[in-house]
Amino acid sequence: MESEGTHLLSDNNYMDEKPEVIDHSKSNESTLAMLFSPELIKPTLLLWVVFFGNAFSYYGLAHRRLAIKMFSSLVLHFPGLIISAFTIDKLGRKGSMSTMFFLCCIFLLLLMVHQPQALTTFLLFMARICITTTFMVAYIYAPEIYPTSVRTTGVGVGSSVGRIGGMICPLVAVGLIHGCHQTAAILLFKFVIFSSGVCVMLFPFETSGWELTDSTVRETTTTLEVD
Repeated sequence: MESEGTHLLSDNNYMDEKPEVIDHSKSNESTLAMLFSPELIKPTLLLWVVFFGNAFSYYGLAHRRLAIKMFSSLVLHFPGLIISAFTIDKLGRKGSMSTMFFLCCIFLLLLMVHQPQALTTFLLFMARICITTTFMVAYIYAPEIYPTSVRTTGVGVGSSVGRIGGMICPLVAVGLIHGCHQTAAILLFKFVIFSSGVCVMLFPFETSGWELTDSTVRETTTTLEVD
């Protein structure tokens, strides 16, 4: 039989043991670093531009002086939902986003010429519908380009970059509008939106019909049937 002193000694040794401390900061740093791995750095940077362009143009086109007598946001989101649901499978994620970005540029281009107020309102209405559609498709596409291990981080960081665009917009573009430089403001919006459309076309893969994966490497080739 074990003596009472043996029990006390074993209990004391147990109490002296320190709990294992897990440094979550290192795992978070490694997860963030994966976004800049050779396989993910290109889609990550392109996604940042798309999120930035979406938020910048969305909140800029919603400004009360630029979007005169615009409909409410709820009315704008409804056609955006319908268009995104229709085009996302017909044109794919990349096709639907790039098409809406470039259509938005066309609507804004027509605003460079003096138009009746009713036509101006219609063009702005259509431009914001296009941006609303790209916003919705971007949030569908973003989780699909990342593997499971970094999906939350990748989408979260991209969304944060978009919020930066939303914060910068009132300081830059809306400031031009208040300074009676509406043409310069439209040109700025066109540049940001066009750049976002080009970045969408540069994405290395289309995820339409793909399942979420744990791999950082996407297969871009099709499987040939063997007779």
